[in-house]
Amino acid sequence: MDTTVSTTATASRRQGRGGRERILVAAARLFAAQGISATGMEQVAEEAPVSKRTLYAHFRTKNDLVMAHLQGLAGSAATLEGVLTREDIPPRDRLLKLFDQPVANAASVRGCPFIDAAVEFPDPQSAVHSYAREQKLRMVQLIVALVTELGCREPLPLAEQLATLADGAASRAMVLNEADYGRHARAAAEVLLGQATR
Repeated sequence: MDTTVSTTATASRRQGRGGRERILVAAARLFAAQGISATGMEQVAEEAPVSKRTLYAHFRTKNDLVMAHLQGLAGSAATLEGVLTREDIPPRDRLLKLFDQPVANAASVRGCPFIDAAVEFPDPQSAVHSYAREQKLRMVQLIVALVTELGCREPLPLAEQLATLADGAASRAMVLNEADYGRHARAAAEVLLGQATR
C-alpha cells in the first residue's frame, strides 16, 4: 500500500472531523444568538470557517444540521435535562438544580434549546419538533426515576409538575434576561418535594 496515499487519507479524515466540529460549534453559537430560522447555512460556513462544500458534505440540509446540533446538546450537560443524570449529586439536589441557569456567565440568558427548536419548527410531525418532544418526555422519565428514589408514592404527577416549573422558569429567565429567575420556581419545587416525600 502506498504510504503517501494512506497519510493523505488519514489527514483528510482528521480535517473532516475538525470541520464537522467547527460547524457544530459555529451553529450552536449562531442559533443561541439569533435563532435557528434567522441563521443561514452560508453564515454558518463563514463562522466555522469552512467552505460551503465542506459544510454540505457534513450536513446535506439545514434540518440535518439542526438535528445534529440538538443531538449534541442532548448528550451534553448544558441543558436542563443534563443535571438529572449526574450520579455525583444526590437525587433531591439534582431535581433542585433544574432551576439553575445551565450555562453560567453567558452574555445573555438562553431558554431551553429544545423548546426553542419546537417553536421554530411548529409542525408536530417535523423531525426537529418530534426530537424536541422526545427530549421533553425523557426529562419527565428522568424526574420520575429520581422522585421514586426519594419515596414519592405518585411520581408521575409530581414529575410533570417539576418539569413544568423548570421549563417555565427557563423560558421566563430567557425573556427577562434574568439568570437567577429559577429561584422562584425552585421555592415552589421545594414545597412540592416536601409534601410528596413527607
